[in-house]
Amino acid sequence: MTSVNDPDVITRLLSTKGRWAVVGLSTNPLRPAVGVARFLQQQLGMDIIPVNPKGEDVHGATGYTSLADIPGSIDVVDCFVNSQRVGAVVDQAIAVGAKAVWLQLGVIDEDAASRARDAGLDVVMDACPAIEAPRRGL
Repeated sequence: MTSVNDPDVITRLLSTKGRWAVVGLSTNPLRPAVGVARFLQQQLGMDIIPVNPKGEDVHGATGYTSLADIPGSIDVVDCFVNSQRVGAVVDQAIAVGAKAVWLQLGVIDEDAASRARDAGLDVVMDACPAIEAPRRGL
């Protein structure tokens, strides 16, 4: 069974100021995460937290190597990793008490989405906030 994204969840996540941990966000300007994170930060006013293997700072935000290293609460874990690796990221998001996971365009893992929902997290899958926000007039 394929998950269907709840439009109300998408609108709420994009219109509520929050802390977005962007997994896969590095300083590589060729990666889509760079532009999407800038959109989240500058257009929607989100607090972004880069998460990448080197813990690089991006867009003036302090970077971390894992979700577990991030101090404080996380509202949304935005996943820029491939479908084969996203399950582990979703499990980490559950473990740190994130409120939602957002799997980017082309990132699909039904089992991970089910685990997140079962743990009480909001789930958006195979969608991009930089596309969804303008569709909603945000």
